[in-house]
Amino acid sequence: MGVDEKATVDPGSFPPPTEDESGLVLSVDWTKEEEARAKRKLDLIIMPLLTLGFFCLQLDRGNISNAITDSFFEDVGITQNEFNVGQQMLSLGIVLFEIPSNMILYRVGPGKWLTLQLFLFGTVSTFQAFQNSYGSFIATRLLLGITESGFIPGGLWTLSTWYTRAETAKRVMFFYFGNQFGQASSKLLAYGILHMGGVGGKAGWFWLFVLMGGFTILCGFVLGFCLPDSFRNPCPAFLPGMSFFTKRELHILQTRVLLDEPAKGKKKKSIKIDAFKRAFSNWRLWSHVIITLCNNGPQRAFDTYSPTIISGFGYKKLQANAMASVGLFLQIPTSWAFSWTVIAGMSCHLFGYVLNRIFTDHPRLQGARYFGVVWTQTFGTFSHPLNIAWMSLTCEDSEVRALAMAMVIMGANTAGIYGAQIFRSEDSPFYRRGFTVACCVLAVGLLLAVVRFVDDKIHKRKHNTVQLAHGGGETSDDGSNGEKGISALERAAGVTVPVDDDVKRALKN
Repeated sequence: MGVDEKATVDPGSFPPPTEDESGLVLSVDWTKEEEARAKRKLDLIIMPLLTLGFFCLQLDRGNISNAITDSFFEDVGITQNEFNVGQQMLSLGIVLFEIPSNMILYRVGPGKWLTLQLFLFGTVSTFQAFQNSYGSFIATRLLLGITESGFIPGGLWTLSTWYTRAETAKRVMFFYFGNQFGQASSKLLAYGILHMGGVGGKAGWFWLFVLMGGFTILCGFVLGFCLPDSFRNPCPAFLPGMSFFTKRELHILQTRVLLDEPAKGKKKKSIKIDAFKRAFSNWRLWSHVIITLCNNGPQRAFDTYSPTIISGFGYKKLQANAMASVGLFLQIPTSWAFSWTVIAGMSCHLFGYVLNRIFTDHPRLQGARYFGVVWTQTFGTFSHPLNIAWMSLTCEDSEVRALAMAMVIMGANTAGIYGAQIFRSEDSPFYRRGFTVACCVLAVGLLLAVVRFVDDKIHKRKHNTVQLAHGGGETSDDGSNGEKGISALERAAGVTVPVDDDVKRALKN
């Protein structure tokens, strides 16, 4: 990697990064040390902020599961099945406004829009404390879904603009830690907050919504003062004249991304019709959407009712909230420590529901039943980010990838619509039918993941045969065909796919 004299000039005198619409004349004019410092600085700014936002979203989305272990049903005047309808409204609001939300983000930039979203769903979450009827419950759940819509794909899109393709996969996994940590923390925090019942003459669930919603609003200020918008406008929303990066650092960070994927250098007004045809007619992409539907429906239902299920074992209701956080906290180091495949993750998830179904016939085995809950929580969302990474590898280009991300995120939220009805009042407290339904749904998803795995193996074999027939492909200095840089992503997805020439050149650089 050559370094020219530009690498030694004063960073303050370096020209600003190129406009998205300008032509690209790119070259590597920095040292590895400069790039490492700039990327480390980027990680310390972008990743904690986006993860914090995801943490707040999950905190506000999931605190309702803790509220129902208090006197929420009685105070608001709703039944369990009416509560399930409210959960469906949350998912419906997300699905309906996912695309409009991302259109706004595309226009105004992530720095402004993601910050505004934290204020919006933080405010709605706070005012959930004042609901007092079925109508107000339905309205607040729908509003919460609308204001949260687009935040997750917006975060993923933001990562893709600041990082190369090979680097994005690990950052996506870290981004989802915010989701996992939010799930776990909401239940542990609820154990303490619900003890505030009676303070100010209010129920514990009132303070649950007020404190968690207020925290989200506070974090909105953090993003407003710290989250950079883009290479073209690297300033936070509340500090339009200040950038955490020097012009030299922005040049390095932007150029390395454009060298990896030159298509990111031109901001397109719209995605071509041909890309829609290629995405929506690709059965492989749809298979990943269906895998998401199968995995996330049971997971959403179980996350909502896990404290209630545990209290049904004979534990006190407030204690059940704290106990419901154990498996979710275990999920974080487990998913980080093991590069498991989608198939292995879904198998473990399915096994958890099998255990729960078996233990419903042995209600006296309190410890064993709790073990089933912990196991299910540990592997509940294990497969989802891995499936997204696998799907990303299947995409032909950036246009198809953008559509695929929208498809899979909408699939995840659609799963919440049917998942909200898995556990119903007439099936409580053992939920034998609910666990049986979850086992069947997950089995379908697991079968489809196996089919995709076999299909990828066949596709890889055919690709290698074609390469050999044409005299072999380009090899890197270590003879690895340039695949070393994305091997971690391939292991996570549970599949090895051909590496195109653009990726090979980027990895060699």
